[in-house]
Amino acid sequence: MANSFTCNIVSAEASIFSGTVEQVVASGMMGDLGILPGHAPLLTELQPGPIRVIHDGGKEENFFVSGGFMEVQPDVVTILADAASRASDLNEAAAEEARQQALQAFNEKSTELDYTRAAAELAEAVAQLRTIQQLRKKAGKG
Repeated sequence: MANSFTCNIVSAEASIFSGTVEQVVASGMMGDLGILPGHAPLLTELQPGPIRVIHDGGKEENFFVSGGFMEVQPDVVTILADAASRASDLNEAAAEEARQQALQAFNEKSTELDYTRAAAELAEAVAQLRTIQQLRKKAGKG
Protein backbone atom coordinates (compact mmCIF):
# COMPACT_ATOMS: atom_id res chain seq x y z
CA MET A 1 0.00 0.00 0.00
CA ALA A 2 1.32 3.43 -0.95
CA ASN A 3 1.97 6.03 1.75
CA SER A 4 0.43 8.88 -0.20
CA PHE A 5 -2.34 9.83 -2.60
CA THR A 6 -3.36 12.76 -4.77
CA CYS A 7 -5.59 15.47 -3.34
CA ASN A 8 -7.38 18.13 -5.39
CA ILE A 9 -9.31 21.03 -3.86
CA VAL A 10 -11.32 23.01 -6.40
CA SER A 11 -14.05 25.62 -6.29
CA ALA A 12 -16.18 27.23 -8.95
CA GLU A 13 -13.56 29.99 -9.27
CA ALA A 14 -10.28 28.08 -9.29
CA SER A 15 -8.17 25.08 -8.38
CA ILE A 16 -6.93 25.89 -4.88
CA PHE A 17 -4.65 22.89 -4.31
CA SER A 18 -3.39 19.83 -6.15
CA GLY A 19 -0.65 17.59 -4.85
CA THR A 20 0.48 14.38 -3.22
CA VAL A 21 -0.40 14.07 0.47
CA GLU A 22 -0.36 11.55 3.33
CA GLN A 23 -3.65 12.57 4.96
CA VAL A 24 -6.69 14.83 4.53
CA VAL A 25 -8.99 15.89 7.39
CA ALA A 26 -12.31 17.49 6.43
CA SER A 27 -15.51 18.58 8.20
CA GLY A 28 -18.25 16.25 7.00
CA MET A 29 -21.92 16.63 7.84
CA MET A 30 -21.64 13.94 10.55
CA GLY A 31 -18.28 15.11 11.93
CA ASP A 32 -14.61 15.26 10.98
CA LEU A 33 -13.28 12.72 8.47
CA GLY A 34 -9.66 11.58 8.34
CA ILE A 35 -8.61 10.15 4.99
CA LEU A 36 -5.45 8.04 4.76
CA PRO A 37 -3.97 6.09 1.83
CA GLY A 38 -6.14 3.13 0.88
CA HIS A 39 -9.36 4.60 2.33
CA ALA A 40 -12.56 2.99 1.06
CA PRO A 41 -14.37 4.89 -1.69
CA LEU A 42 -16.64 7.55 -0.26
CA LEU A 43 -18.81 10.46 -1.35
CA THR A 44 -19.89 12.87 1.37
CA GLU A 45 -21.24 16.37 1.76
CA LEU A 46 -18.97 18.85 3.54
CA GLN A 47 -20.07 21.49 5.98
CA PRO A 48 -18.38 24.88 6.11
CA GLY A 49 -15.07 24.50 7.88
CA PRO A 50 -11.39 23.71 7.72
CA ILE A 51 -9.64 21.21 5.46
CA ARG A 52 -6.25 20.02 6.71
CA VAL A 53 -3.82 18.54 4.20
CA ILE A 54 -0.81 16.73 5.65
CA HIS A 55 2.22 16.25 3.38
CA ASP A 56 5.15 13.84 3.66
CA GLY A 57 7.12 14.61 6.79
CA GLY A 58 4.10 16.05 8.62
CA LYS A 59 4.04 19.50 6.98
CA GLU A 60 0.46 20.74 7.17
CA GLU A 61 -1.55 23.12 4.97
CA ASN A 62 -4.94 24.47 6.00
CA PHE A 63 -7.81 25.52 3.76
CA PHE A 64 -11.36 26.74 4.30
CA VAL A 65 -14.38 25.53 2.33
CA SER A 66 -17.84 27.03 2.56
CA GLY A 67 -19.39 23.63 1.86
CA GLY A 68 -19.39 21.19 -1.01
CA PHE A 69 -18.55 17.52 -1.55
CA MET A 70 -15.61 15.22 -1.05
CA GLU A 71 -15.06 12.17 -3.23
CA VAL A 72 -12.58 9.56 -2.06
CA GLN A 73 -11.19 7.03 -4.54
CA PRO A 74 -8.29 4.61 -3.89
CA ASP A 75 -5.59 7.00 -5.16
CA VAL A 76 -7.37 10.37 -5.37
CA VAL A 77 -9.37 12.61 -3.03
CA THR A 78 -11.29 15.39 -4.74
CA ILE A 79 -12.92 18.21 -2.80
CA LEU A 80 -15.47 20.14 -4.83
CA ALA A 81 -16.13 23.25 -2.77
CA ASP A 82 -18.78 25.90 -3.16
CA ALA A 83 -16.04 28.37 -2.31
CA ALA A 84 -12.53 27.67 -1.01
CA SER A 85 -9.44 29.56 0.11
CA ARG A 86 -6.21 29.00 1.95
CA ALA A 87 -6.79 29.45 5.67
CA SER A 88 -3.95 31.96 5.80
CA ASP A 89 -5.92 34.18 3.37
CA LEU A 90 -8.93 34.46 5.70
CA ASN A 91 -9.53 37.84 7.28
CA GLU A 92 -10.54 37.51 10.93
CA ALA A 93 -11.99 41.02 11.17
CA ALA A 94 -14.12 40.49 8.05
CA ALA A 95 -15.31 37.09 9.33
CA GLU A 96 -16.25 38.58 12.70
CA GLU A 97 -18.10 41.42 10.96
CA ALA A 98 -19.96 38.89 8.80
CA ARG A 99 -20.86 36.93 11.95
CA GLN A 100 -22.22 40.06 13.63
CA GLN A 101 -24.26 41.01 10.53
CA ALA A 102 -25.63 37.47 10.23
CA LEU A 103 -26.60 37.46 13.93
CA GLN A 104 -28.36 40.79 13.47
CA ALA A 105 -30.21 39.54 10.37
CA PHE A 106 -31.03 36.31 12.22
CA ASN A 107 -32.61 38.25 15.09
CA GLU A 108 -34.47 40.65 12.76
CA LYS A 109 -35.83 37.98 10.42
CA SER A 110 -38.76 39.17 8.37
CA THR A 111 -39.42 36.07 6.26
CA GLU A 112 -38.50 32.39 6.31
CA LEU A 113 -36.08 33.03 3.40
CA ASP A 114 -34.27 35.73 5.38
CA TYR A 115 -34.04 33.39 8.37
CA THR A 116 -32.58 30.57 6.26
CA ARG A 117 -30.05 32.85 4.55
CA ALA A 118 -29.03 34.43 7.87
CA ALA A 119 -28.55 30.98 9.41
CA ALA A 120 -26.35 29.88 6.49
CA GLU A 121 -24.29 33.09 6.61
CA LEU A 122 -23.89 32.73 10.38
CA ALA A 123 -22.71 29.11 10.02
CA GLU A 124 -20.14 30.11 7.39
CA ALA A 125 -18.80 33.05 9.41
CA VAL A 126 -18.48 30.89 12.54
CA ALA A 127 -16.70 28.19 10.51
CA GLN A 128 -14.24 30.76 9.16
CA LEU A 129 -13.50 31.98 12.68
CA ARG A 130 -13.05 28.37 13.86
CA THR A 131 -10.59 27.76 11.01
CA ILE A 132 -8.61 30.90 11.93
CA GLN A 133 -8.54 29.83 15.61
CA GLN A 134 -7.28 26.34 14.71
CA LEU A 135 -4.56 27.83 12.54
CA ARG A 136 -3.55 30.20 15.34
CA LYS A 137 -3.37 27.32 17.87
CA LYS A 138 -1.13 25.30 15.54
CA ALA A 139 1.17 28.28 15.15
CA GLY A 140 1.31 28.71 18.94
CA LYS A 141 -0.30 32.15 18.85
CA GLY A 142 -3.48 31.35 20.70
